[in-house]
Amino acid sequence: MQTGKISVQTENIFPIIKKFLYSDHEIFLRELISNAVDATNKLKVLASRGDFAGELGDLTIQINLDAEAKTLTISDRGIGMTAAEVEKYLNQVAFSSAQEFLEKYKDESIIGHFGLGFYSAFMVSRQVDVRTRSYQEGATGVTWSCTGEPEYTLDENDKSDRGTDIVLHIAEDSEEFLDQSRIEDLLQKYCKFLPVPIQFGTRTETKMEGEGDDAQEVKEELPNIINDTPPLWKKQPSDLTDEDYKSFYEVLYPFTPEPMFWIHLNIDYPFNLTGILYFPKLNNTFEVQKNKIQLYSNQVYVTDEVKEIVPEFLTLLHGVIDSPDIPLNVSRSYLQSDANVKKINSYITKKVAEKLQELFNKDRESFENKWDDIGMFVKYGIISDEKFYDKAIKFALLKNVDGKAYTIDEYKTLVKDLQTDKHDKLICLYTPDKTGFDSYLKAARSKGYDVLLMNQIIDNHYMQHLEYKLNDLTFVRIDSDTLDNLIQKDEKQESVLSEKQQEKVRELFETALGDAKNKIQLKALSPEDHPVVITRPEFMRRMQEMQALQGMGGFGDRDDFYQVVVNTNHPLVADKLLKMKSEEKKETFANYLYNLARLNQNMLKGEALTRFIENSLEFMK
Repeated sequence: MQTGKISVQTENIFPIIKKFLYSDHEIFLRELISNAVDATNKLKVLASRGDFAGELGDLTIQINLDAEAKTLTISDRGIGMTAAEVEKYLNQVAFSSAQEFLEKYKDESIIGHFGLGFYSAFMVSRQVDVRTRSYQEGATGVTWSCTGEPEYTLDENDKSDRGTDIVLHIAEDSEEFLDQSRIEDLLQKYCKFLPVPIQFGTRTETKMEGEGDDAQEVKEELPNIINDTPPLWKKQPSDLTDEDYKSFYEVLYPFTPEPMFWIHLNIDYPFNLTGILYFPKLNNTFEVQKNKIQLYSNQVYVTDEVKEIVPEFLTLLHGVIDSPDIPLNVSRSYLQSDANVKKINSYITKKVAEKLQELFNKDRESFENKWDDIGMFVKYGIISDEKFYDKAIKFALLKNVDGKAYTIDEYKTLVKDLQTDKHDKLICLYTPDKTGFDSYLKAARSKGYDVLLMNQIIDNHYMQHLEYKLNDLTFVRIDSDTLDNLIQKDEKQESVLSEKQQEKVRELFETALGDAKNKIQLKALSPEDHPVVITRPEFMRRMQEMQALQGMGGFGDRDDFYQVVVNTNHPLVADKLLKMKSEEKKETFANYLYNLARLNQNMLKGEALTRFIENSLEFMK
């Protein structure tokens, strides 16, 4: 028997590995199985080059759990190791055999890049045994054993087959990894798409044999194969159907609605990248949807935190990205920024923009029908990514309250004649809600104006960005001013009331408004306009809504920002109100008109609404 000390810089290397190398102890299973896949792929490479003449046979990687013995074993039939290789690769921490192999066979796909991966086993084990035998002719099996101290033992064994068994003697503080369902979950998470079959025990399948009364239920024990090999993103798009893509989406995201469409990524220069990105239905929300893209490196699951490699607005998408060229830190737990990451980021942005442009050009009707869902991605991208903006501005749509959709250039042409103000700026009128703003909408339509529906959570930021970028248009909500001033012209209407009468009207409404009297504005509007209109200044309301979206305070209650516009040309004000005999009736009527305007803006609630209804019943009497 041989004994020795592992070659490390400090005798405290194992506590460091256990506490600091990996953020999640569960990662050990991914690392060890990745090494097993690595060893299997090396054997395949050697066989393809004629450097291994034996039979490959069954290459399935076996995962065996023995809860009673408190062991977890990962077994492969890969390249194996000689005693000298064990000395070299296991006893020199951070020396990666994968790196050496890559230098010899540069064009092959090898997962392992980090020599520390094997040592993750000590995060969960009180002892690790490695039983291995090299593929080389005449090789002898050896067993390496270590308890997590620098000392190890190395003995010959009677292992008859090539490959490696890693036996983990699970520590007391990690006995969660002796639970079968826990291991199954981890295998599903990290190994579902690995390129070599992974078996975890067996599963029972029940089927019926025979027909009619003679039919019998038969149970069959089958290998419990964890992974799907090869995964869909590694296949050629020309070989796949829509059903293939939808089925794969269901595997990735069970019990979710079908995606609208998808993009199959496949590039080998100047970097290697494959994957499938799906466009899900967002239902006007996006925060909870983020981080649904899964990142793989050579089919090994890495993370779903992909903000460095995927533009922020595309974190709303679902799917997978697989690239061996993505630089990972030593534990593969986060990405490191470099030139390749930036190139991949730009490439994905370009491919998404091209796909959307293709859909728009090929079937505009379908594109318009999907806009309520696609729009969230496009708007977010336009705001946050300059390169995407340059492409997306050509197919970004504006939808009006009648459901008609226009590109921005088309819309400019449509409303240019009627909705250009005195400063030669195009005014895009909009409403966040057709039903709640019905009276304002009808008033705008009476002038022949077109009104856009801007009801997505991101629209405030989106409109502001378009105003900044385009500079020749502005968005104005239909309740932000009186109808005559939504689109400012040089036309001015005179009041039918004298200055003295107007002052009397102001006094009556000041009494009606009480503490809010400073919000009163008298205007000479059309007699067809409402007698009292409540408006919300565009700038102040936008600022308030943006801060609310970001979870910031500072602007108070939304009802604080409004103006009460009294139409001095309306018959109920110019005629009826002023001709009432008693001051009490005048004040009551002014208050009633004010509350009608508040009701139109959904500002009457609780006791105030009850009182208004009671007053209305009194008026009817």
